[in-house]
Amino acid sequence: QVHLVESGGGLVQAGGSLRLSCAASGRTFNVVRMGWFRQAPGKEREFVATINLNGDVTYYSDSVKGRFAISRDNAKNTGYLQMNSLKPEDTAVYYCAADRGGSYHYTREYDYEYWGQGTQVVVFS
Repeated sequence: QVHLVESGGGLVQAGGSLRLSCAASGRTFNVVRMGWFRQAPGKEREFVATINLNGDVTYYSDSVKGRFAISRDNAKNTGYLQMNSLKPEDTAVYYCAADRGGSYHYTREYDYEYWGQGTQVVVFS
């Protein structure tokens, strides 16, 4: 079993930056793939970014590419999402996710077994 806890959400002005953290506990050796998703009010949960175990392979949605950066520190059992040049449309609850591996890409909800509780990000103009 893996437990994930997000932190770092908050209120930020458009154009600003925010860094989200995802702390993993429990059977952390099962945290092979890590990803971030977000869900805005009235919308479906959507993929944001993913990273492999060694941190040398990343993939981003087109909407955040060039602005967001996913990373991880396995010694701390923690993943990160650095968000720059934030836009009002980035406003959403952001969820951290993890999986034991086995899929080729990790861009869909069913690619992940473990999920955090989410952290709110509000971007105002």
